[in-house]
Amino acid sequence: MFIKICGITDESDALLAVALGADALGFVFASGSPRQVSPDDARDIVRRLPVGTQTIGVFRDERPARVVEVVQRIGLSGAQLHGREPSSEVAWVRERIPFVIQAFPIGDPALANPTAADVMLLDAPSPGSGRVFDWALAEGAPRGARILLAGGLNPDNVVEAIHRVRPWGVDVSTGVETEPGSGRKDARRLAHFIEAVRSVIDNDDDAWRPTDPPPFDWAPFGGPDD
Repeated sequence: MFIKICGITDESDALLAVALGADALGFVFASGSPRQVSPDDARDIVRRLPVGTQTIGVFRDERPARVVEVVQRIGLSGAQLHGREPSSEVAWVRERIPFVIQAFPIGDPALANPTAADVMLLDAPSPGSGRVFDWALAEGAPRGARILLAGGLNPDNVVEAIHRVRPWGVDVSTGVETEPGSGRKDARRLAHFIEAVRSVIDNDDDAWRPTDPPPFDWAPFGGPDD
């Protein structure tokens, strides 16, 4: 089960998340987000992370060339496209960097369309709001797709979400913050969230496993093999 902690703005939060067992960290470059960081600040944090830590840049309706430039300059593992990027732009970016997550608000008809992204992130209609969507709507995702579930997850509901949706991974930001939108992570909530997700695996519970194995191979990046 892949765990991504998004909205990282501080080095100590990043190091704590990795120490607790997070598989990837997300850095938001989208303007207007309360968790926005500059590429230079993100690079300073990334340089201090343990070797092998997966790092994802989050962009919203950014020029494809700019996405690639930032990912390569900082040395990120990949990009998350969280706007209304057309499939042609997603494919263009994916040809130039090793890993792409494409975000979809739940209920978006585009979910049914093919994508060049390695992972499909399902989010609430208002990303970063901390609001939970009706998990039953996740059934509209393509069968066998590698689904990263977001949208209002927190330490108290993530196990139920895993049982209901059976995603490949989970993505959290607001649900582990000291205050919603603060960009700073609460150590206790962060630990409880990761412990809750790992408990599903530790209990040898097959409920979380996707129906069909996804095609993406994390091995070249030293990623999770759960």
